[in-house]
Amino acid sequence: MQINWNLIQSILWYALIGVGGVQLFYYLVLFSRFVFFSSKRKESPNSAPPVSVIICAKNELDNLQKNLSIVLEQQYPTFEVIVANDNSEDGTDDFLANLKMQYPHLKVVHIRQESRTFKGKRLALSLALKAASYEWCVFTDADCAPTSPSWLFTMQRNFHSNKGLVLGYAPHYKGGGFLNKCIRFETFWTAFQYLNFAMSGVPYMGVGRNMAYRKQLFFDNKGYIQQPNVISGDDDLFVNKIAKGSITSVEIDSKTFMYSNPKRTWNDWMWQKRRHLSTGKLYRGIHKFLLGAQSLTHTLFYVLLIALLVTGFHWQWVLIAYGVRFVVQLIDFSVAMYKLKELDLLWLFPLFDLLLIVYNIVMLPAVIKKPSNKWK
Repeated sequence: MQINWNLIQSILWYALIGVGGVQLFYYLVLFSRFVFFSSKRKESPNSAPPVSVIICAKNELDNLQKNLSIVLEQQYPTFEVIVANDNSEDGTDDFLANLKMQYPHLKVVHIRQESRTFKGKRLALSLALKAASYEWCVFTDADCAPTSPSWLFTMQRNFHSNKGLVLGYAPHYKGGGFLNKCIRFETFWTAFQYLNFAMSGVPYMGVGRNMAYRKQLFFDNKGYIQQPNVISGDDDLFVNKIAKGSITSVEIDSKTFMYSNPKRTWNDWMWQKRRHLSTGKLYRGIHKFLLGAQSLTHTLFYVLLIALLVTGFHWQWVLIAYGVRFVVQLIDFSVAMYKLKELDLLWLFPLFDLLLIVYNIVMLPAVIKKPSNKWK
């Protein structure tokens, strides 16, 4: 039986047009928000509401010694910093007790036993929120440091009466080596998606290293009751449950970035990402569909490009198809990377765009299997 290569090429070409069209929809509609979003808005110092900063720590003495004083010394009218000390055994208790004498606005919540109801840091977060004196709560981690003493002051300009949730950016420090660039690009890519979706009115996740929400919003939605046995993705799942475009604001001013050190080995980074991605299956259906369609069409786009070249299709048309998507991507990425201070990664994005296919395949089991139930 003779193979009809012309028919096969036609099918592959029209499939590429369809898949490429879906990709262009994402980059022209959902992922183009950075192009038009302004991070330069006027702060209102006279209306800055009091704020509770919440940090959960389990054996994080080194990080607390390095970063906590920076948070405590924020230039903000009225705020408190609550550290939920979750069964630490590394001298954290003594350090916090001594630091409290220097900073009266430091409040410590000690968790002395493991919870049988809440896994991971959910009990610590819940108790810290209960102890918070103020309505607006800003969240970060012990290993994070703000880039500016104006972190809180700039975040608060989003604390409007009709808003209840603010999503920020939490990048990693720049360093040498390919691993550092991979981690930073993956962090950028994740933020590129969830921030663009939020700007488009479809928020689906946030990162606990830099976000804020109203205390009442947490308790009105019964906190973590609905997923008590899932350890990772506390912030993802809570935002996924409560976020609506009408109550969500995005803050990408560089004064609000919260930096942390990336993992130093491939194994540590992959383990961390598997744990974080394991909660994706619990997202709302619409979010799983949008994220899944983007990932699938991304992979199929390259598969179809290669298939057309292998079967001898006109390489000029294949190049045009790739070029159109590349130019649109380049515009979106260059603007987003400029605003998020990651512009040094721009020249590597074509390579990372390919590596994302490998990354998604490697991480697929983490999205399918049962999440881990151990924190630290």
